[in-house]
Amino acid sequence: MEAIHLPSTATPEEVAATLREHGYAIVDNLVPESLMDRIEAEMGPYVNASLYGDDGFVGKLTKRTGAMIARSPAARELIMNPTAIGAAGDFLKHATTFQLHLTQIISVFPGSKAQPIHRDQVAWDFFPFPPDYEVQCNLLWAMTDYTEEMGATRLVPGSHRLPDKDYSIEDSIPAVMKRGSALFYTGKIYHGAGENKSDRLRQAINITYAVGWVRQEENQYLTTPIEIARTLPEDLLKVMGYQMGCFAMGYVGDFEDPMTVLHPPAERKVLNTEIMAKKAGYVGDAKKLLVDSTTA
Repeated sequence: MEAIHLPSTATPEEVAATLREHGYAIVDNLVPESLMDRIEAEMGPYVNASLYGDDGFVGKLTKRTGAMIARSPAARELIMNPTAIGAAGDFLKHATTFQLHLTQIISVFPGSKAQPIHRDQVAWDFFPFPPDYEVQCNLLWAMTDYTEEMGATRLVPGSHRLPDKDYSIEDSIPAVMKRGSALFYTGKIYHGAGENKSDRLRQAINITYAVGWVRQEENQYLTTPIEIARTLPEDLLKVMGYQMGCFAMGYVGDFEDPMTVLHPPAERKVLNTEIMAKKAGYVGDAKKLLVDSTTA
């Protein structure tokens, strides 16, 4: 059995529909290799400094390198990729909001053994989510080519609809794909990194989104210093978690929107005015424009 592939022209709705039906989908050549080149250059020093895992699950010859929003401006483009963010939003639309769950580069070095087959949703203390409730939408972006010999991620097709069970490598198929492609998969499908039998490094960028009311695996508020967060666009900040997870989850102070910590209301008004002014072709002082508009 070969893995399911969709073209780069697939709509977010088509990707989400395939996820619901099959539990996964590979979208070929979703971003140009030049974007991967930029991320590789920005994250390379951090990958080199990362430690190998200390057990068989995370991989004794595998490195996991996170904090990608703070460390890699190019990675922010990947996080906000329209197909990725659109598919995640559609797939998780049963919740009021969705948010970024984690960012990390997974580097599987030659000789790394196969990872145990597992479900990612066990991260929430093995909570038994209902069979029809999806809590996350995961992506593995191929930072290098993904071949079976290099340890391409393995999937158990259809397992997102089955009860908990132990699966072996023989039950799975490899998600073979080219650099710049993306494997979308649900938190319920059984999967795991394959054994790297080659002499080449296999790298993937793991970006996961989750419903807005659960705790994030990677703490976005500490891994991205507030000085950097203040410079980021509001749509990215909301995905990071600077928003109410539903009607009350995640408020600050006196029941305020968390965005007020980064941009107080008056400051946000000026920022919004500057954005509108740029769109309108206004080249003067945006703050003066704000004053003029409020006194007119």
